[in-house]
Amino acid sequence: MLPKGLTVLSVRARPGHPSQGLLQAGSLVFACALGRGGISANKREGDGATPLGAMRLLSGYFRDDQFSGGRRTRLAMTPIGPDLGWCEVPDDRNYNRPVKIPYGASHERMRRADRLYDACLVMDWNIAPRRRGRGSAIFFHLARPGFTPTEGCVAVTARTMARLLPLLSDRTVVRVVR
Repeated sequence: MLPKGLTVLSVRARPGHPSQGLLQAGSLVFACALGRGGISANKREGDGATPLGAMRLLSGYFRDDQFSGGRRTRLAMTPIGPDLGWCEVPDDRNYNRPVKIPYGASHERMRRADRLYDACLVMDWNIAPRRRGRGSAIFFHLARPGFTPTEGCVAVTARTMARLLPLLSDRTVVRVVR
């Protein structure tokens, strides 16, 4: 059983599978996907690693047409429109920030065909202060089938996300441990 509000989600690698993890929420444990580079204490842009440390949930994005539970949370949630992107270029002034697309610098499209961001929560990794090259777009989002690796994010099934969202707030911390 899950508590009424979660202040900590603990994430660790699954033994023998560095790009898959176990997410503990209260007394329950859920499978999750981690970065293709496993967990790293020295996160760098493009290394595919999930950063080691505590990251507060700040806000989120959702596809209203695909993920109906996107508003059932105490987090500030914004619907994903076709022009929402996320800048991933360390030298750009909008590095690790949302941008309106088309955008001149390399960016990630938030409205994805693979639906990984139908529910996507922003964690405070490298947000304030932003350090060039320390990693961008570290999200808590939906996993691919089989929990294949992410580019550094933590990802769970849509069912798990729908179950957790009502219990999350901007006081919730995702703690990635070894």
